[in-house]
Formats: sequence, C-alpha cells, structure tokens
Amino acid sequence: MAQEFVFKDKYNMDDLIAIIKVLRAPGGCPWDREQTHESIKKNFIEETYEVVEAINKNSADMLREELGDVLLQIVLHTEMESEKGSFTFDDVANDIVQKLVVRHPHVFGDVVANDTAEALNSWDAAKLKSKGQKTQTESMLSVPRELPALMRAQKIQHKAAKIGFDWDNADGAVDKLYEEIDELKTAMEQGKKADIEDEFGDVLFSCVNIARFIDVDSEEALTAASDKFMSRFSLVEQMANEQGIDMKNSSIQELDMLWDKAKKIKNAE
Repeated sequence: MAQEFVFKDKYNMDDLIAIIKVLRAPGGCPWDREQTHESIKKNFIEETYEVVEAINKNSADMLREELGDVLLQIVLHTEMESEKGSFTFDDVANDIVQKLVVRHPHVFGDVVANDTAEALNSWDAAKLKSKGQKTQTESMLSVPRELPALMRAQKIQHKAAKIGFDWDNADGAVDKLYEEIDELKTAMEQGKKADIEDEFGDVLFSCVNIARFIDVDSEEALTAASDKFMSRFSLVEQMANEQGIDMKNSSIQELDMLWDKAKKIKNAE
C-alpha cells in the first residue's frame, strides 16, 4: 500500500478518493473489499445522526470529525459504482452543482426572490419542473418512505398545505386530534389489532399536523420529551432507592406520587 498511496502531512479530497481505491483494491483491506451498498447503508444513517449530535452539542471538533465520517460513506458508495463503470466522484459533484443551478433560478436565472419564503417557492417550483412532477401527489411520493416517520409525515403535510389542503388554523388540527383519539378508543374497545394500529397511526399523524401549525419540529419535540422523561425517571428511581421503595412491587399510585415530586423538582431547576 505504501507504494500506491503517497503519505503527506496534509491530505485533500483527491487523497481520500485515492485511499478508498487502495483499500478496495486487491491486496487492500479484506473488510472494505467485501462491502456493498446494502451492507453499509445503515452506517450512513448512523454517521449522519452523529453529525446531528455534534451540531446539537455545538462542538466544532466533533462536527469536523463526523462530517469526515459522512464523507467517507459518500466516497465508499461512489467507489463501488466507479468499479462497475457506472459513475465517479466527479460525476456526483457535477450532478449536484447542476442541480443547485437549476433549483436556484432566483440566483442564476430571471426569477425574483426578495425573501426566504419566495426563495423556497422558487426552489419548489424548479424542483417540480426538473423532476417532471405535474401533481402534488407525485411530489408527496418523492418523499422517501425510509425517512423517520414523524419527519416524513411533516413533509407530506407541508406539501398538501401548499395547494390549500389544510386547516385554517391550529384549532381545526386540534379538533381532528380529539376525533382520532375517539376513533382509537373505539378500536381498542373492539380489540381488533389492525384497526387499533391504523387508528393509532392517525393519532400520531394528527399530532404532527398540530406541530406544523405551531411551528414545532415533531422529531425534535419527541426527542426532547424522551430526554425529559429519562431525567425525571432517573430522579424517581433515586428517590425510590433512598426511601427503600421497591419499584417493581409498588403500586402505580405510589410511583405516580414520586413522579409528581420529581416533576416539581425538575421544573424548579
């Protein structure tokens, strides 16, 4: 490998592409050679979430490292196609540059966008045109099913709202939530699992709709709620241990009293 790869004090994008070629070549790394798009696709998702973690932690050092890991995934997938003669990294770069030019007619064309809203409308119109999408349904179908469910629901609802299929305000969305909850209760009483799952999905979808109206990101809100639950639960467990309470054998009423106490303590912090 030392003969095929030039060691330097400072590397660039070309060096990253070169070292991946070495790792994937005969005599390189057995693990790297065996990988396929399918075998490492979850790695891509994991690395992307670690970038988000770095952003949330406001750590420039961590962000720099994790962006490198994401870039590694991009180069690996590209090299797999390059080996088949399908496309190269330059092709990938070319395509995204061309897409950015086409999607920004308000920058590179004669469309005028005086604010963010007009810029987004310009982007959406250019996207529909470039993809040959004539209906909003086609636009919805372009939202990947593989996205986190809350994020996908929010994107789909946003696309429906763009052509007026929406409530006038949040009150309509809240009323719809209560309607869906009643339907879920009915399904639970009837005990048919498929119907229960269906109605529960409608409840979640309605919650996302409310989030959109009140300008809340559903994924972020649920993440924060999970963090809050863990923080309070940790305090409940601590108080139970201090008071000699066996949580497994305690009544829900007793545990709920500890929960209320933990909630007050955390709210006061």
